Amino acid sequence: MNDLSLDTLWMRKELDSPCVKICVIHPKAGICAGCFRTLDEIAGWSAMSPENRAEILAQLPDRSTLLKKRRGGREGRLNQD
Repeated sequence: MNDLSLDTLWMRKELDSPCVKICVIHPKAGICAGCFRTLDEIAGWSAMSPENRAEILAQLPDRSTLLKKRRGGREGRLNQD
């Protein structure tokens, strides 16, 4: 079993990074499907002040609604009302 605590590739100096290791930018929404940050926010994160990071972190829950939820694949199609 892989111990993710030893995953040095993903180690960050910023303790408050919202990265969840699902780094895929949604083509229409322009935000990461994992952490909901924009490319500019991700790129500039390490240079941001703690106040700027806190401001972005506060916005992330609302951004999740910008991404369409999957409807369940085959199971969802078979069980449509």
